[in-house]
Amino acid sequence: MSMLNLNLPTLASSLVKSGATTTATTTAQQCYVHPVVLFSILDHYLRRNENQERVIGTLMGVRSDDGRVVEIRSCFAVPHFETSDQVEVYVEHHQSMLALHKKASAREEIVGWYSTGSKLSKYAALIQDFYSREAAPFGAVHLLMDTDMTDGQLGVKCMQGSAIGAGAHPENCLFLPLPHELQYPDAELSALQTAADSVETEEGASVLVSDMEQLEKSIEELRAMLERVTTYVQDVCTGKSKANTVIGKYLMDMLAVVPKVDTKQFSTLFQSHLQDILMVAYLTNLTRAQLNIADRLQRIV
Repeated sequence: MSMLNLNLPTLASSLVKSGATTTATTTAQQCYVHPVVLFSILDHYLRRNENQERVIGTLMGVRSDDGRVVEIRSCFAVPHFETSDQVEVYVEHHQSMLALHKKASAREEIVGWYSTGSKLSKYAALIQDFYSREAAPFGAVHLLMDTDMTDGQLGVKCMQGSAIGAGAHPENCLFLPLPHELQYPDAELSALQTAADSVETEEGASVLVSDMEQLEKSIEELRAMLERVTTYVQDVCTGKSKANTVIGKYLMDMLAVVPKVDTKQFSTLFQSHLQDILMVAYLTNLTRAQLNIADRLQRIV
């Protein structure tokens, strides 16, 4: 298996001999992270080899046309080995996993790399240079997860490298903070809510609710949000609360996308959709019952 040896004293000279040059890159200004990425990094850390302090891996995602907005959608682990004077990255494994990932998600590309620990490794600048060349002509984003839970929580930081000094040496890199947000798709949000509910139970397990219970819960949450917005608007109109232009703009944008539907027509559409949901739930339960009966008959025969 081929490995990339990154040595602190000799890396600059070896890059010059191999013809590698530092090119201008487009740096990111905003980063969005999917929760599945954090779970994958945590799983990689929990499965690490004995006496291994940190783990690294490749971040995959998509960029905006100008490269200033990065969306990290997935990641995969990359084996590496650190000593006091060098770090070895298994490039062959990285390339194989990248090829497999491209077959499953052709739109995703390398956007950076991740590591674990409460602070940056002394080899972070060298690994950043490697991933910057992999992500060229865009800059590589570095995601650091504090698995040591220094502040009592699993902290996450996003950074990007910036070259410092007169010479273009890979080790002359300054990591600057990058604004980031967690992005919750509907499917992942439902799974996270289910996982969060399991924390409150004694067994540490969560029971999956039915479709009707989930619909009822969603309607209650929507009703609570509407009541909160209505209270805020009434307080602003009566002078109890100070108007906020940002909130007002969000409310205007929200009302602009709401279709103008007559009350009776909306009631008809809602009842029709509700009947469709009930029919699907009925057919699902009927199919489940038939499968159970067929399974029991098969065991008897």
